[in-house]
Amino acid sequence: MNYWLMKSEPDAFSYDDLVRKGKAEWDGVRNHAAQGHMRAMRRGDLSIFYHSNIGVEAVGIMEIVEEAAPDSTDDSGKWIAVHVAPRERLAKSVTLKAMKADSALSNMVMLRQSRLSVAPLTKAEFDHIVAMSKA
Repeated sequence: MNYWLMKSEPDAFSYDDLVRKGKAEWDGVRNHAAQGHMRAMRRGDLSIFYHSNIGVEAVGIMEIVEEAAPDSTDDSGKWIAVHVAPRERLAKSVTLKAMKADSALSNMVMLRQSRLSVAPLTKAEFDHIVAMSKA
């Protein structure tokens, strides 16, 4: 199993939106590095759902339920999307500030490449973020 962190602006698509839908296409990703990570995703992988720009915090866990397929929002056929489903809301949100301040997360890809909307996490990083939400 692999672990990920996926960002969305909550005014465009929030964790609550995902919960309401039950399953959604994670579309509109137009960064080659992020696309590479999405191509590596496998059914059953878990991802932290991170609200960017507004809130800047990890808020939930979602599961990859369908692997890479053509992005329905792309007419060129160049880009892919995955489908995700909500797994659980974090006990409390974990802010970017808290993640940056925690030495256990100092090597996290998202903290080193902050513009990346889809990034891998180690199992230890994933588990640590979940534990932070319960502290």
